[in-house]
Amino acid sequence: MQLFLFGLFSLLYTATLLGNGVILGLVWLDGRLHTPMYFFLCHLAVVDISYACNTVPQMLVNLLRPAEPISLAGCSAQTFLFLTLAHTECFLLVVMSYDRFVAICRPLRYPLVVSRRACRILVGLCWALGSLLALLHLLLLLRLPFCGRREIDHFFCEILALLRAACGDARINEALVLAGAVSVLVGPFFSILTSYLSILWTILRLRSREGRRKAFSTCASHLGIVGLFYGTAIITYVGPGTANPGEGKKYLLLFHSLLNPMLNPMIYSLKNGEVKKALREVMKRVRAP
Repeated sequence: MQLFLFGLFSLLYTATLLGNGVILGLVWLDGRLHTPMYFFLCHLAVVDISYACNTVPQMLVNLLRPAEPISLAGCSAQTFLFLTLAHTECFLLVVMSYDRFVAICRPLRYPLVVSRRACRILVGLCWALGSLLALLHLLLLLRLPFCGRREIDHFFCEILALLRAACGDARINEALVLAGAVSVLVGPFFSILTSYLSILWTILRLRSREGRRKAFSTCASHLGIVGLFYGTAIITYVGPGTANPGEGKKYLLLFHSLLNPMLNPMIYSLKNGEVKKALREVMKRVRAP
């Protein structure tokens, strides 16, 4: 079973790196993709690559050598990066839904509202807020004592599993995790849902049947990946039994951290006609003598 899981996780990890790497390469090579939407997608690809690189290699090591220890500093660093990237992705998905809302519902104002400067500011805020929230969790975590060698009941250094391994009173930390999850997950999720409901209402008024079909297909794909990301995180951090989750939540978060970074480039980019065209042209250039 360990070897099977090692092979499966390695395959998913490779697919994540390749899929997101292709998006970054295509946007870099094709000038027609230098638009706000692909600017945000590039940052989402960077988040997904970093997300996978932060957790999967250590999981692969643990599958081959289950007794291999990890230092407290290494575990804390993994927790900090995991939280930073998870928070940043939450905010990026909100920004991307706002971008699509303006593009479809307010097309004449799009160049003014979503300018290059506005894009840089929004992305900078996503990374800054994600890092600051993660740093707050880390500082409160480091004040807790860990008595000798402790066993983390999870597949990686997840914040709640780490708090359960601490010797001291972690109630303040758990309250902060719950408060952070409510503000970072529930609020943004309803914001995204509102944006897409407005988009769907605008689509319904389109005269072109083909235009409606394409727009519905795109929105359904985006809502599917948003629902997968936020749904898993809300069940894990806001649902009942948050402080003492069962085995099911561990596996749910495991596949969330493995599948979501792999699915994002497929859903958001590789189904897109512009990206397919750019990929074909790059392949022609590679094949040309």
